[in-house]
Amino acid sequence: MSNERKKIFGISWNVFILGLVSFLNDMSSEMIAPIVPTYLTDVLGIGKAVSGSIMGLIESLSSLFKVLFGYISDVFRKRKVFVALGYLLSTISKGALAFTRSWWDFLTLRVLDRVGKGIRTAPRDALIAESSEKGKSGRSFGFHRMMDTLGAVAGPLVAIGLLALLKNYPIRVAYQYVFLLSAIPGIVGILLVVFLVKDKGEEVKKKIKGISALKSRNLRVFLGIIALGALGRYSYAFTLWKAKELGYSIIQGLGFYAIFNAIYAFSAYPIGYYSDKVSKKSIITLGFGVATLASLLFAYSKSLLMLLAAFIFYGIYIAIEDTIPRAYMADLAKDFEKGTVIGAYHTVFGIFVFPASIIVGYLWQEYSLRIGFLYAAIINLLTMILMMTFVQD
Repeated sequence: MSNERKKIFGISWNVFILGLVSFLNDMSSEMIAPIVPTYLTDVLGIGKAVSGSIMGLIESLSSLFKVLFGYISDVFRKRKVFVALGYLLSTISKGALAFTRSWWDFLTLRVLDRVGKGIRTAPRDALIAESSEKGKSGRSFGFHRMMDTLGAVAGPLVAIGLLALLKNYPIRVAYQYVFLLSAIPGIVGILLVVFLVKDKGEEVKKKIKGISALKSRNLRVFLGIIALGALGRYSYAFTLWKAKELGYSIIQGLGFYAIFNAIYAFSAYPIGYYSDKVSKKSIITLGFGVATLASLLFAYSKSLLMLLAAFIFYGIYIAIEDTIPRAYMADLAKDFEKGTVIGAYHTVFGIFVFPASIIVGYLWQEYSLRIGFLYAAIINLLTMILMMTFVQD
């Protein structure tokens, strides 16, 4: 049986390999992600508000490129080259963090990493959609997010092991080793894309006629509400700063982060699978309700039990909102514009994620971290109400 027709766990070969690549890349990313907040504040000596702004800028910047490269991949009917290039830039930038000496060095390399993500994300998601059976996009995106996040579970655990081995080294040196070693799984993932992933764009008819889904009023309303929801999505760094505020060590914080990612990973596939059976709009709406609960728990956490519950609900929320909107947009998009439409979602979301972290960082500095989480809870509650009221199934 050819790779194109091969099925693994009920999904296509392409989706399986892309999931494996995301596992390796996220392992690479998450080996360094949990130490970045401390690296910024304790090693580079950057203040709270500036740190929050940098984290928000990093997470937002990639989205500016997503609609552009989604569109370019639609025009040329090629996805694989952009996927490989994006992963390559990200892998180089992560390893090079070992040589940073200032916030400017750090920001430059993290921007390069996000540019790589911006180049690859929409073409990759379009390739996943094109490689999925009709009516099973939720399953494919759920599997991909599950694999991506299993990498995020493995990454912090590897980081914990490395930091334990390097405990006698100065903190800057230990972090440098982690940064360098993080490039290894990324390199393996690039090789998988180059040699095992097959482009599907040329199989789509080139008539490319019809009315774009982007002209749909329902889709535009959805994107507007998603923009509001993004204003309530703070960087993961704030959850780790919350754990630190409650007196937990860096390694204990990594443990909380691993739990969050485990919940995310093991809920993403069933959520995606179930979304194919019911309304994707309802699942997305539920996600904002879960985000409200998670934010309230972070705001008022004083005990281990409450903090664990906050990380668990945060994991479920991210699993929903990182999975189902992609499948929803893929279902609405015509064959000739999947990269563009999915890229539009990522771009709108990413632009509004940036001010979210700035706002929460400012509220943390001027008032308290609790006020920042309460702000996020209000935004997510409002978004849930608007989703229920104005978005059609």
